[in-house]
Formats: sequence, structure tokens, C-alpha cells
Amino acid sequence: MERREEQPGAAGAGAAPALDFTVENVEKALHQLYYDPNIENKNLAQKWLMQAQVSPQAWHFSWQLLQPDKVPEIQYFGASALHIKISRYWSDIPTDQYESLKAQLFTQITRFASGSKIVLTRLCVALASLALSMMPDAWPCAVADMVRLFQAEDSPVDGQGRCLALLELLTVLPEEFQTSRLPQYRKGLVRTSLAVECGAVFPLLEQLLQQPSSPSCVRQKVLKCFSSWVQLEVPLQDCEALIQAAFAALQDSELFDSSVEAIVNAISQPDAQRYVNTLLKLIPLVLGLQEQLRQAVQNGDMETSHGICRIAVALGENHSRALLDQVEHWQSFLALVNMIMFCTGIPGHYPVNETTSSLTLTFWYTLQDDILSFEAEKQAVYQQVYRPVYFQLVDVLLHKAQFPSDEEYGFWSSDEKEQFRIYRVDISDTLMYVYEMLGAELLSNLYDKLGRLLTSSEEPYSWQHTEALLYGFQSIAETIDVNYSDVVPGLIGLIPRISISNVQLADTVMFTIGALSEWLADHPVMINSVLPLVLHALGNPELSVSSVSTLKKICRECKYDLPPYAANIVAVSQDVLMKQIHKTSQCMWLMQALGFLLSALQVEEILKNLHSLISPYIQQLEKLAEEIPNPSNKLAIVHILGLLSNLFTTLDISHHEDDHEGPELRKLPVPQGPNPVVVVLQQVFQLIQKVLSKWLNDAQVVEAVCAIFEKSVKTLLDDFAPMVPQLCEMLGRMYSTIPQASALDLTRQLVHIFAHEPAHFPPIEALFLLVTSVTLTLFQQGPRDHPDIVDSFMQLLAQALKRKPDLFLCERLDVKAVFQCAVLALKFPEAPTVKASCGFFTELLPRCGEVESVGKVVQEDGRMLLIAVLEAIGGQASRSLMDCFADILFTLNKHCFSLLSMWIKEALQPPGFPSARLSPEQKDTFSQQILRERVNKRRVKEMVKEFTLLCRGLHGTDYTADY
Repeated sequence: MERREEQPGAAGAGAAPALDFTVENVEKALHQLYYDPNIENKNLAQKWLMQAQVSPQAWHFSWQLLQPDKVPEIQYFGASALHIKISRYWSDIPTDQYESLKAQLFTQITRFASGSKIVLTRLCVALASLALSMMPDAWPCAVADMVRLFQAEDSPVDGQGRCLALLELLTVLPEEFQTSRLPQYRKGLVRTSLAVECGAVFPLLEQLLQQPSSPSCVRQKVLKCFSSWVQLEVPLQDCEALIQAAFAALQDSELFDSSVEAIVNAISQPDAQRYVNTLLKLIPLVLGLQEQLRQAVQNGDMETSHGICRIAVALGENHSRALLDQVEHWQSFLALVNMIMFCTGIPGHYPVNETTSSLTLTFWYTLQDDILSFEAEKQAVYQQVYRPVYFQLVDVLLHKAQFPSDEEYGFWSSDEKEQFRIYRVDISDTLMYVYEMLGAELLSNLYDKLGRLLTSSEEPYSWQHTEALLYGFQSIAETIDVNYSDVVPGLIGLIPRISISNVQLADTVMFTIGALSEWLADHPVMINSVLPLVLHALGNPELSVSSVSTLKKICRECKYDLPPYAANIVAVSQDVLMKQIHKTSQCMWLMQALGFLLSALQVEEILKNLHSLISPYIQQLEKLAEEIPNPSNKLAIVHILGLLSNLFTTLDISHHEDDHEGPELRKLPVPQGPNPVVVVLQQVFQLIQKVLSKWLNDAQVVEAVCAIFEKSVKTLLDDFAPMVPQLCEMLGRMYSTIPQASALDLTRQLVHIFAHEPAHFPPIEALFLLVTSVTLTLFQQGPRDHPDIVDSFMQLLAQALKRKPDLFLCERLDVKAVFQCAVLALKFPEAPTVKASCGFFTELLPRCGEVESVGKVVQEDGRMLLIAVLEAIGGQASRSLMDCFADILFTLNKHCFSLLSMWIKEALQPPGFPSARLSPEQKDTFSQQILRERVNKRRVKEMVKEFTLLCRGLHGTDYTADY
């Protein structure tokens, strides 16, 4: 094998490297990689070595690098290079060389059996790769041959060394199969061949595992090897003896981890559920581990309890349906379920004193789903058996969800606290799910426990216990309609009795009230018993998120019942806003809450409240508008503008119906006179313009100003009409001075809502023409620095075509220039900009017939568009954008067929366009396919995907898997 011809097909052969790929040079480069302190030199060496590995010379130097006098790092590189050559360039190896290559690898593996372990593994991987490429035709009994060769007595290596080398080889073989690049049809053949070869492996593994004389290192390796083979979906019954041996090995602490891994892998294969008899034999084996589990828990041995739990869960979770089907064995399965319950309730606080309970949560979902999927009769039987189990589960989960003592919790790291928070969310999801099985009785159960706890004079209760019960209640109420539950009134009555001495408990009380806000909307008489608690909590910065989000929910759901409390809510909110108790995002939520609240009041009441609420901010803004711009007053300005826009997002008096669906929609009298938001906006309009004039250069301030109007327009819709002329004028001035994307987005909103109304068309048309001409000037100066503006501009043009194509009829609009700029935008590297430009063309092309100027420009410049699209498909644009370009081709074909059929033939004529990899026949086929398909857009997308892969030389490679 050492004398080889150079393969012309090997990668890297065409490159002219700075150095020859000789043994000496490879060794020098490796020395540089490992020992040179200069990082650039290391990187250069690594690049060069990667070329060396794939070069034809690798066949020469690899064997020499494996010589006994070399250090392990060098030998390892030699073995890796062999593996790369065999796995990636198999087709370069002449068939008459297979046997000598195989023999040389066997020789090297035998040599390294008592040498460096990492080199041995690499050589085994290389031989495994060779075996997979030769199976089943060129090497039908590969595995049996490996076993035979390594068991031969005449080897110079001692028996244990040979045995470990063989086990290493057998272990990496299935792993190499899983990651190999074999074509699909070969994969199936090789998998079948390996399944047959299993017969040569398992008896050997059983013998080695059960032999009392086998040293621990050999048995460890046997378990790893077994673990590797079962992932090839070996029939579970063929693994029976080995699984039993692995269960026995769990008693040996050195073999424990490997045994767990092997058992879990064997039980978890998807195919295992077909072998019910074997599964039934496994239940007693798992139940037999209960004593070992109890001992481990008692001794605080988290690793052992974790491993045993993994085994029990693997059997229960993967096979609950198959085992429940065996009705006559219901008791043994119930025993397994109780063992998993023990794991769920394992003592200690997650994640500090235990990490096992979280493994079991998915099992409870699976079991419940399987029980509820049976036909009525069988389901009734299992409901009877398992309802008590699920009630017990609720108790266990609520116990696990309890916070530790304040003192203990104080010592937890922030990471542990975050893991515990996520664990509680998982428990919350599980409880919500369990409600499906237990129904209303679950809520009664929680309510009774809470009632007993709060009214018992026997012993003082811990806040943790109360908090967990409330948390359970909140988990269910958040997602399940509890409006018909008869225990909620009692619960609302109990909440004020809770003595809140702790932040975590207070948070949960808030979130529970929030979860019941829809119920409060149906029972408004109860609002008064919880609203004072929420308003009191607003003043505590530690309860910021829970109190503000709860108030927002109440104001949204119960707004029509809140007028009697409105003055109080506004006063408390104003107070906390002025004291700056909350962070920015909570201030914004609070403003949204007030928006909902004010929406239900009479117009004069709204104006009165708005005046008192906004006046301090307006005064502040007036002061800030006088100051010279600096970073701190910028933050204050953006904050105030944010508060206003969040208030206007939800302040909506034109909604005449409640958010609840149903026949009984409450109607409100349509208020007379202008909308209060418009009144306020008109009052502050000049002030906002003044702020803008000083901050026009600052994208954040401009964005904050645009957000106020954008949110107001979205909420008010037609009610915003009085503001349209002055806003159009302001936007025009803003955009002419310094173009910014947010101004274009707001223009798009105005076009969307008002362009089709004759009264508003003139100001909107004037604004549209102005921003278009400013943007076209920007294109002449070089738009590359402003992809966001180009993106927003394309979206604006598409919206104009969609809502009011008349905007393109104006003589002052240079449609040709717009078209050419959009073609330019198709070539931007930013994906959102390209998508927006494609969206513009798919709106524009269908208007060829109805808008004369559009028809003319498509006729004159459409070929330029087609060439840009073909260039993108040919490899200039990201493959993720191909659907967008396919849309343009489809639209061209549908609306400009005769032009496209002429252009596409011409465009694809030049050799090498759009890719040097294409033959004239492939181009011809593509153009014919496209022209034929005028109905099915999905087919065009598939054609474009195929064609782009051909253009990029990726057709038929691993990369196509991304599609």
C-alpha cells in the first residue's frame, strides 16, 4: 500500500501549496501547531495540515508518521489522515488495493493495541470506515473476520491488549456507521448486513461480561460496545442476555455509569416496543433496583439515584402504551409507576441537593396521554387505578416546588435560582396538563388544603407551603377557563387572609390574582377584595413585574367595571411613576394598563385624567426641548415619548364591544366630538416638532416620535383622520432633512389606512412623492450604508401598489428610477432588504396591464430584472432567499409571458452565465420548465431550488439536506 499512484481526484491536489507535503514538512507543521506560541503561525500550520490531510501525498506520509519512533501527536495525525482518505475519497482507491490496505490497518491496530490509546482509536475508526465501504459485497463477513483475526493465538500482543483493541474496533464501527456519508441506498444495505453480523458480536460480549476472570477495564469496554451496537436498532429480544448482565453489573460501582448507558440505550430504541415479552421481563429487573435506589438517596449518592431513575423512566416513558396494553400485568406496571413517583419526590431541593426529579416530568405527560387514548371501557378501568396516583403526583410536585428556607435560599447562586425558576415552570406545565385528567376535583382539592392551612389555629404555617398551593392554583388558572369553578369565589375570599411576609409569596399572590382577571370580569363584585392588594404592591420595587402585569391584566379584562376605582388607580400609578419605582419596561406596561382603564370612561373623564397624568411629563419635555442635546436628556426624552406611545397603544374608545367572545357583547354609546388621544396629540404636536428639530440626527429619538404616531394610528384608525395633514407635513420635513427608516414605516401605515380615502389622498400622495424623490437621491449617492432605509422603502412601495396603485399614476413619480433602484436592492447582502425588494416586484408586475407607466418600464427594463434574478439564483444570493426569487419568476411568467419567453432564452445564452458549472442542456431544461409552469407556484420554487444547487455544484451532496 505504501507505493501508490497519486490520485488526480483527491481534493487539494490542484492547489499549489507553499510547501511539499512530505513527512518532514508535516512534522514541522505539527510542531508549529502544538508548540509555537504565535497564534497566527498556529493558524497557518492548521490550514496547511488540513490541505496535507486531503492531498494525494497523504497516502505516502500517513504510514511513515505511524512509525514506532514518532510521538503520539504525530502518529495520531497519520491515523486521522488515513481515516479522512478512506471515508471521503473512497472512490479514488483502486479495487485491487483493498486487501493490502485492510491488511496494513490490521497490522497497525495490532501494533498499537499496547501503544497510544488515542492513536489506536483513530486507526480503528479508519478500519471501520473501510469495512463500511466494502460491506456487504467486497467484505461480506467483516465483523466475524475482525473477531477471528483478533482471537488468533499467534499474535505477539498479550490476550488482554488484543481483546481491548477488538472491543475498541467493534465499538467504533456502529458509531462510524451513524456518522458516515454513505449514499442512502448503501446505508440500507450496510445496516442490514450489520444486523446479521450482530450474531458474531453479542455472544462474545456476553461471554466477556459474565466471565468472573474478566478484568474491570474489559467489562467496561464490553458495556460501551453493547451500548454502541443497540443504537443500530437491534431486536430487543436479541439483547436480553446482555441487558440482564448489564443489570447485574450495576452493583459494581466502577461499571455503574456504563451499565446505565447501555440499558437506557437498549430500552429506548424506537423498535423496542414490538418485543412486549422482553419488556415484561425487564420490569422486575428495574423494580429490583429499588433497594439500591433507597440506599443511594439515604447516603446522598446523587449519581446512583440519577442513574437508576434514568433506567426506570426510560422503560416507563418509551413503553407505557405497550405495557398498559397488557392489562393482566397492571400491578407490575403500577409498581414501576410508583417507583418513578419515588424519583419525582426524591428528597432535597432541585438543583442544589438533587437533580433527578426533573427527569421524570415528561413520563407523567406520556402516561396520561396513553391512558386517555384508550377506548372508553379500558380508559374507565385505568382512570380508576391512576386518578389516585395523579392526586398523589400533585402533592409531590407542589412539595418539590416549595422554596427552601430564606436562610438557605440566600446561599444559592444566581444560576441555581434560575434553574429552580425554570424547574418550577416545568412543574407548572405538568400541573396544567394533569388538570385534563383530574378536572374540577383538582381545584377543590387545592382549595381545601389552602383553606385548612390558612384557618387552622393548631400550628403556624410556613409561607412556602401556602405559596406552593397558590402556585398550583395559578398554574391551572393561567391557561384553563376556571370561570365555572365553584371554588374561585372562596379562593378570592382567602387571598386577603394570607399574611404576606415574603417577596416570593407576594409575587405568587399577584400572579394568581392576574390569572383570575377574566373570572373577575364576570364577577365584578369581587374586584374590591383584591384590587387594594395590587395597588399596595405597586409601591414595592421587588414586586415590580408581578404587580404591574397583574394590574394590566385587570385593566384589560375588567375595564368596564373599573370606573368607580379609576381615580384611585390613576393616583397610585401616577405616584409610583413619579417616584421612579419601576424599570422602563414596567413603566411602559403601567401606561398600557392606564390606557385600557381610561378607554372605558366618558370622554370628559378621559380628558381630565389624561391631563393630570400627562401634564408633568409635558412640562418635563418642554424643559428638555430647551436644553442642549446630551446623552442623559436624550434618555429622558425617549422615556417620556415611550410612555406616551404605550398609553396611546391601548387607549381606544372606538371599540364598542368587549374583548370576550359571545352573544352578549356590551355596546357603548359612540362618543361625540374628537377622540381624546387626538386632542392630546394636537396639543403636544408643536412641542414634539420642537424636540425633533433638535434631535433629527438621532435615530432613537426619531424612532420614539414615529412610534407615538404609529401606535396611535394603529389603535385609532379612522379617528386619527384630523391629524393626517399635519403629520404628513411633519414627516416630509423630517425625511427631507435626514432620511430614517422609522419615518418610512410610519408613511407606510398612513398609506395603508388613509390612502384610499379621497379626502386624505392629496396629503398622502404629496408625502409619498416627497419620500420617493429623497430616497432616489440617496440611491444616487450610494445606498449601501442604509440597508434599513432601502428595506422600509421597498415595503412602502409594495404597500402603495397593494392599497392604492393610483399613487403610481402621478406624472411626477419616476417609475423607471424606482424600478432600477429596486433591481439594485435585489443585490444587497442583507436578507430582509432583498426579501422586501422581491415583495415589491411581486406587487408591481401584476399591474403591467392597468398602470401604463408600470407596463412601459417592465417592457424596457424587465430584462435587467430577469438577469439580476438569474445572477442571484446562480449563486450570488443566499440559498435561503430562493423562494423569493422564484416568486418573481412565477409572477413574470404569469403576467409578462411573451416577454419572459424571449428574455430568458437570450439571458441564458452566454457561456458561464449564471454559473460556469451549467451545461447548455441544463439551462435549456430550466427555461422550458419555468415557461411551462404558470399555475403551480410551489413547483416553480422546487425548480429554482434544484437549479441553484446545480449552479453552486451542490446537487446531490450532503448540503442538499438543508433543503
